Amino acid sequence: MSKDEKSLTQVLDKIASMDEPRRSIMRQVHDIIVTAAPDLKPRIWYGMPAYAKSASTPALVTLRNDDRMNLALTEKAPFRAAGGTEGDLMPAAWYFETVGEDTAKRVAAIVRSVLD
Repeated sequence: MSKDEKSLTQVLDKIASMDEPRRSIMRQVHDIIVTAAPDLKPRIWYGMPAYAKSASTPALVTLRNDDRMNLALTEKAPFRAAGGTEGDLMPAAWYFETVGEDTAKRVAAIVRSVLD
């Protein structure tokens, strides 16, 4: 088994260990991430699913299942200020409880942005 395959198995096992309904929601977000950005490799980072350009590079995107589920960009993701009323701040974390069509599209766009 390759390192990438082993890392993917660890991520899927971590998600499978979560209680429902979060297990299904986190699996859905994982699937969105790997479909939207197939160049990102899943792995465990600080005990939670994360996605990086390779097994030996820093994570760029993380998923957390704490008091709330969230998708976040790490400090290693390219910096892109939001502009407008957000000025020089960069959005870096998004909480979610469900994943509808609009949320799925936004997650895909966020994840693709780390590869641009």
